[in-house]
Amino acid sequence: MNRYPAWKYILILLIVAFGFLYAAPNLYAPDPAVQVSGASSALQIDERTLKSAEQALSDAGIEFKGGELGENSALIRLNDIEDQLPAKRAIQAAMRDDYVVALNLASTTPEWLSNLGAQRMTLGLDLAGGVHFLMEVDTADVVGKNLETLAADLRAKLRAGKARYRSVKVEDNAIVARFRTEELASTARSIIRKEYTELTIVEPAGGNQLEVRAQLLDQEVKRLEDYAINQNLTTLRNRVNELGVAEPIVLRQGRNRIVVELPGVQDTAAAKRVIGKTANLEFRLEAAQDALVSNKEYFEYRDEQQQQMMGGAWLEKKVIINGDRVSGARVGYDENGRPQINIDLDATGGNFMHRSTWKNVGRRMGVLFIESKTRTVETTNEQGETVLTPERYEEKKVISLATIQSALGRQFRITGVEAAEAQETALLLRAGALAAPMYFVEERVIGPSLGADNIKVGVDSVKIGLIAVLIFMLIFYKVFGIAANIALAVNLVLLVGVMSLFGATLTLPGIAGIVLTVGMAVDANVLIFSRIKEELRNGLPPQSAINSGFDRAFTTILDANITTLIVAVILFSIGSGPVKGFAVTLSIGILTSMFTAIMGTRAIVNMIYGGRHVKKLWI
Repeated sequence: MNRYPAWKYILILLIVAFGFLYAAPNLYAPDPAVQVSGASSALQIDERTLKSAEQALSDAGIEFKGGELGENSALIRLNDIEDQLPAKRAIQAAMRDDYVVALNLASTTPEWLSNLGAQRMTLGLDLAGGVHFLMEVDTADVVGKNLETLAADLRAKLRAGKARYRSVKVEDNAIVARFRTEELASTARSIIRKEYTELTIVEPAGGNQLEVRAQLLDQEVKRLEDYAINQNLTTLRNRVNELGVAEPIVLRQGRNRIVVELPGVQDTAAAKRVIGKTANLEFRLEAAQDALVSNKEYFEYRDEQQQQMMGGAWLEKKVIINGDRVSGARVGYDENGRPQINIDLDATGGNFMHRSTWKNVGRRMGVLFIESKTRTVETTNEQGETVLTPERYEEKKVISLATIQSALGRQFRITGVEAAEAQETALLLRAGALAAPMYFVEERVIGPSLGADNIKVGVDSVKIGLIAVLIFMLIFYKVFGIAANIALAVNLVLLVGVMSLFGATLTLPGIAGIVLTVGMAVDANVLIFSRIKEELRNGLPPQSAINSGFDRAFTTILDANITTLIVAVILFSIGSGPVKGFAVTLSIGILTSMFTAIMGTRAIVNMIYGGRHVKKLWI
C-alpha cells in the first residue's frame, strides 16, 4: 500500500527538472547596458560605430565591461546601473541624431540555457524603474478630418448630381451646404440620404430651407474614436520597441486616454521622442514647370544618392491621399529582383487614387515619407552653460517619383527604394501613423534605486513568509512537515520556471501573489495531514490512514483551488496593470501548488512509509 509505480516517480522528476531548468536563468543577474542602433535602417552599425561609442564612454570617465555587435546594433555592458543614464548622454552627445541610444539590460544567461528557450523573468515598472506616461488622444481631430473628407466627397457628388451649391463647409462638427434655391437643397438632401449612411440630416438654425446641415451619427463618432485609439495603441506598441524595452505596457484607459509604461527607461525626453515618432505618407502629383509657386512645394529625396543625382522634386500642394488610407504594406520584389513596397488602400483611398490617376496617366506621382523627428539643439542656460535640448520637427522627403502608367486602384506598388528603406517604410506603415494627435497629461519617473528597494522588500517578504511556514510545518507535522516543506520549495521553483517560460512580467503585486502562494501551497497539505490524524484517531492503521487522508482530502482541495483559480482568471480578464500581475502569479501558483501538494508530497511520503510495516506515524 502507498507505493507509486516507477513511471509516476519518473514523471514527477521530469517536471521538477523542467522547473529547475527554466528557473535557472533567474540566478544570472543581467548587466546594465546601452544599445546603439541607427535612426534609419539604412544606417549600418559596424565595428567603427562600436569603437566610437566606447571612446565616448572613456572620454566621459565611465567604466564598462565591453561591447559587442548584434543585428544592426551595438551593445555596451556597464559595471553599474547608475552609469546607464550618464553613458547614454555621453554616447548621444558624441554621435548626435543619426543614432538611437537606448537603455537596456544585457542577458548573462549561459548560451546552452538560452538555446533551450530559458530566459529570466522580466521586471515590471515598479521593480525595474522606468517611466510612466498618461496621454490623451485628440479624438475630435480624427472626427474633424473625417468630416473634411466627407465634405470634399460630397462636393463631387453634388456636382455630379447637378445640385449646384454656394458653399460646402465643415462648421460646428457638421457639414453645412448652402444653395440658392429650395429645389437644389432638396436634391442635396436626397443625395446625402442615399450616399452617406453615416450622416444624419439635422434641422438648420432658424429653419433656413436653403441650408442643409448633416452630422455624423453617434455610433459613427464612437467608431471613429475607437479607431483612433486602437490605431494609436498599435502604433505605440510598435514604436516603443525602438527603446529596447523588455516588456512595455501600452493600454487604453477610459474613453480617450492611453497609458504607456516603459520599465528600465529613465530618460523621459528620449521616451517622449520615440512615443511621438510617427510615419506617414502623402501621394502628390509632380508639379508642372509653369505652375505657380503658391501651388507647389520643393522636397528633397530621402535617399542621399538620389538627392545628389536628381536635386529634389517639385510637387503639387494638393494631396491625393495620405497614409491614413493605407490598410497594408509589405515588401516585395519586381521581375528584376529589385525591392518594392506593395501598398493596399481602403475603399475610400482606392476611389480617390483611381479618380486622380486615370486623368493623369503619363504624369509623375511623388510619394512623400513624413516623419516626426527630434534634433538636438545647443542652447545656453541662465548660468551660461551650454546644454543640449531636444527640438521636434517634421521631415518630409520623397521616397519615390514614378510615371503613372495606368489608372491606379486599391493596390499598387512603390518602386525605386533600397531594400533596407523598403523594409523600414513597410514596417512603419504597417504600424501606422497616429490616427489622432496625443498630448501628455501626466508623466512619472521611477528610479532604479526605488525599483531595487521594492525588489529587496518583496524578496524579504517571501523569505519571511517561507521561513514562518517551514517552521510551522516542522513543529506541527514533524516528518510529514519535512515532506511538505520539500514540496513547498519545489513549488516555488516550478512557479518561477513557468513564469520565466511564458515570459510573464514580475511586478510588486506579483510578488504579493507569490507570498500568498507560499501560504496557500501548504494549505492543501494541512487538510491532508489533518485528515490523516483524524483517521488515526478513528482507529485506522497507519498505512490505511495515509491512503484515506490523501484520497478523501482530494475533493476538498480541488474545489477550493478551482474557485480561487476562477477568481484569478476573472481578475486577469477584467483587470489591468498591477491587478493582472497579481492574477498571473496567483493562477500559476495555484496550479503548481496543487501538483506539489498532492503528487509531490505523496511521492515523498510514499518513499518514507510506503511498502513496509509501520506501527506509528510521526505526524
